[in-house]
Parts: sequence; C-alpha cells; structure tokens
Amino acid sequence: MGLSEGFWHHEYWLPPGATWEDMKGAPYPQPQDLLLCIPGALLLIVVRYIFERTVALPLGRSLGVSDRLRPKVQPNATLEGFYVQLGRTPREGDLISLAKQSDLPVKNVETWFRHRRAQDRPRLMKKFCEASWRFTFYLTSFFSGLALLYDKPWFWDHTVCWLRFPQQPLPPALGWFYLLELSFYCSLVVTLPFDVKRKDFKEQIIHHVATITLIFVSYCANLVRFGTIVMLVHDASDYILELAKMLHYMKWKRVCEAVFIVFAVVFIISRLVLFPLITYYYFVTKFQLFLISCVINAFLMILQLLHIFWSYLIIQMIFGVILHGAKRKDARSDTEESDRSEAEDLAKNQE
Repeated sequence: MGLSEGFWHHEYWLPPGATWEDMKGAPYPQPQDLLLCIPGALLLIVVRYIFERTVALPLGRSLGVSDRLRPKVQPNATLEGFYVQLGRTPREGDLISLAKQSDLPVKNVETWFRHRRAQDRPRLMKKFCEASWRFTFYLTSFFSGLALLYDKPWFWDHTVCWLRFPQQPLPPALGWFYLLELSFYCSLVVTLPFDVKRKDFKEQIIHHVATITLIFVSYCANLVRFGTIVMLVHDASDYILELAKMLHYMKWKRVCEAVFIVFAVVFIISRLVLFPLITYYYFVTKFQLFLISCVINAFLMILQLLHIFWSYLIIQMIFGVILHGAKRKDARSDTEESDRSEAEDLAKNQE
C-alpha cells in the first residue's frame, strides 16, 4: 500500500462499514477541489488590496478617521541598532549605556525610543481599513450562509446532518461556500505578518490553523452539512465585532459601546451555547466515532478553549465599562501606547 493510498484509507476518513466506493456516481466532495483555495486566497488578497484603497480609505476619510501626527526621530545608528536587535524598550541600565555611547542625555535617549516606538505603531486609518475588509467579508459570508441553509431541513434539525452519512451528495453552492471560507482563512494566514499585530496574536494563529484544518478534514470526510453550520455559528458575531472596531476608530463612543455589547451577547450565545450544543451533543453523543471524527473533535475542543478565553476578556471589558466606568479598550485590539504621551511629545517638539 502506497503512502497516498494509506493516507486516504476509508477506515480513517469514513465511519465503520463505509468505503469510498459508496461515494461514487453522485457529486460528492473531492479533496483535490480544495487546491483551488490557493488561487482563491491570492484572489482575495488582491480584492482586499483594491477594496481597502478604493472603498475603505475614502470611506474612512469621509467619516472623519484621521491619523495623528507623530514625532520624527533623528537618525542615530547606535540607538537604531539597539532598537532593531535588542528591544524596543531598553532598561534603565541600557539607557545609561546608550546615552554614553551616543553622547546624549539619558532623557533624550528615552524620548528617542518613545518616538521610535510611536513610528512603528499602526496608523488609525490602516486599522480602519483592515476592520472594514473583515466586516465586509464576515457580513457577506454570514448572510450568504443563511441564504444557502435556511431552506435545508438539517439546518433546523441537526440530527438530519447525519442521515445516510456519508452518502450525502454535495450541492454545488455549499461546495463553493466551503472553498470561499477556506480561501479567506488561508489569506488571513498569509497577511497575518503584515496586518496590525494584536494582543492575541498567538491565539489568532492557533485559531486560523485549527479552522483551516477543520475545513479541510470535514470537506474530505463529507461532513459538509455539519461544517457549514459550525462556520455559520462563528460568522454570526464576527462582523459585529469588526463594526464595533470601525465605530471605535471613528470615535463614535456611545454607538460603539452599544454595538460592542450586542457583539458580546451574540458571541457568548453562539460560541458558549450553540457551538458546544451542535458539536458535542450531536456530533459526539449521536455519531459513531472513527479516526477523523476524533481529530475533528480535538480541534473543536481547541476552538472551544479559545472561545472561553475570548469570552473571559469580553466579559472583563464589559464589567470594566458598565460597572466601574473604565475607559473602554478592546481586549482583542491593537497593542498601542498612550496617545497622551504622543501628544505631549508633539507639544514639546513645537516649543
């Protein structure tokens, strides 16, 4: 048995008693179809580039989104070398050493590093454009998924997902929907190093890898009915979060906070109630386990742990805003320094 034949052995991918021969003669998922996600991801990156510059950028400007002026640093090879190679925030001992090497006061060296960090912070307009693209995609994906599934009996009764499995012909529209979702998450992985780096950067990588794996595996095993419902549950809250971010960058504070609370409610209901109900009650308790179903269950558990982690951050932020009157700051938002210190630096430069 060759490596490829062993990898695709029906005992790994299909429930006991089913073989690949049972899935011939009808439009079933073909693993090679997923190779289209490569050009699909590249196409989405191009579409995103065009969208951000021709739609999101003019929209942001018309809505009053603008970047703050930032102080420019004087070129200094010694300080730049330390910044690039050793760290963006030197300790007190390093500041003293760098001050001696550069023949500058320690305070000036400290200010130089603060200005240099400010230069590397993502611009507000860049964040708005990224949020606009994700909002547009998630909104389109969610309502497209609803349009595809609302008339399907297995959307309303999840036990029908497993009826006559795996002999469930694949409707072409669902195949394209699957491919679109896979292409999008692949494009996110490609652009992740160039996008605004967020506090949960590592968790985002884990999420994207788990999502791509689940889409690939569930498609090959013809768990498309189950997979589309899971993707729809995830998309239900994502576009609301991106809208809240856009409102935050527009400085529409009251509206932003109201939308964020709506997001929190939808996120917690969809990720902590509906998601485990769909995945664990029906998939684990009502479905005969085999190798790929165990793999899927493991990655679903990873997603659930991420949901719990993000829910904790969201609830923590809601309580901080409503009960303690703290200044709202997206726990999943960008890592950035105080605008106040930046404004003070600009004021000093103008004196």
